[in-house]
Amino acid sequence: MKSTLFKTVLFVLAAVFTFGFSANKSFAAQSTIKVGVVYSMTGPVASFGQSAWDGLQVAKEIMPTALGKKIDLILVDDQGDKVQAANAVNKLIYNNKVDAIIGPLISGNVMSATPIVEKAKIPLITPTGTNPLLTQGKNFISRACFIDPFQGKVAAIYAVKNLHAKTAAIVIDSAQDYSVGLAKFFEENFKKLGGKIVAKTFIQTGESNFSAQIAALKPANPQIIYMPCYYQEIALFARQAREFGLKQTILAGDGAAEAALIKVGGAAVNGLTFTTGFAPEAIKTPLGKKFEQAYIAKYKKLPDNFAALSADAYFMLVNAIDRAKSDNPVKINTALRETKNFQGITGNITLVNGDAIKPAVIEKVENGKFVYVTTINP
Repeated sequence: MKSTLFKTVLFVLAAVFTFGFSANKSFAAQSTIKVGVVYSMTGPVASFGQSAWDGLQVAKEIMPTALGKKIDLILVDDQGDKVQAANAVNKLIYNNKVDAIIGPLISGNVMSATPIVEKAKIPLITPTGTNPLLTQGKNFISRACFIDPFQGKVAAIYAVKNLHAKTAAIVIDSAQDYSVGLAKFFEENFKKLGGKIVAKTFIQTGESNFSAQIAALKPANPQIIYMPCYYQEIALFARQAREFGLKQTILAGDGAAEAALIKVGGAAVNGLTFTTGFAPEAIKTPLGKKFEQAYIAKYKKLPDNFAALSADAYFMLVNAIDRAKSDNPVKINTALRETKNFQGITGNITLVNGDAIKPAVIEKVENGKFVYVTTINP
């Protein structure tokens, strides 16, 4: 009898303990919404990560909750590395139990994270990953930015119609999926418009001496140089190209849209023109104006492309959570991918199979500053 009573007491205590633990765990899960953030805070594109994180902080101050619950941002640095990006996403999903993920920022790192989020069925929205392969055949990947087929087409049209270029050379970073893909789309569209690619050369992320590539381009004498790479390599290439006597306009993609380009490149990047997703002068929406005011108040400067797109990714996610009326990841993902006519900082955004249909902006470096040129709608 004593043995039976003792077992019964143990069972009840165990049940109470288990119920209490489960209840507390359930309460904790429901009291906040956990959003993982995978940004490159160190490494070759650290300026992207810092700008994006600054923008995200302002966005969270503007919209700190969803469904009436506090949003917790959990930041993990992917160091600009594909393996580290995959590790970061794994950690956020299986250790931190996040409900959604913002980031990574560069296309190659998003690609490494894709199989993980697809298997776990956790929604991921990249602010700035533009490679079209990121979303093809995928169900849980979305983006706040345009895709490279559109960006490459815009660059080619601008090269022909505005820069009056008939010949171009292309400099490609073979280590970056972003660069390889964008170069391809520019080349296809430039040729369709009657342009000719007279030279093509390759670099690697982290290179600092481009004398061989410049020597290969110089005899071809292109009218423009298209370089869809990241800001560090573009800036160093521009400095060396000018020293070797190449005076052609350098046309780039949104990987150039970072203040460090001017800091590193100095006078050599004056005249450099690039496609991007945002310019402060192009802000037209109420949310955009509110964000700009809050950003200036906090950081005493204007937001850049990565800050704005990072904030848009956050606002789109919050909007999706509220529309889903749930913090269930699958329901959030469904609502996110159904985003229509969202009036974000960077314009009107509609998602189609996770891809953002939205305008592109042309900017130019003049006297050490980014200058807005024009907006091109899809």
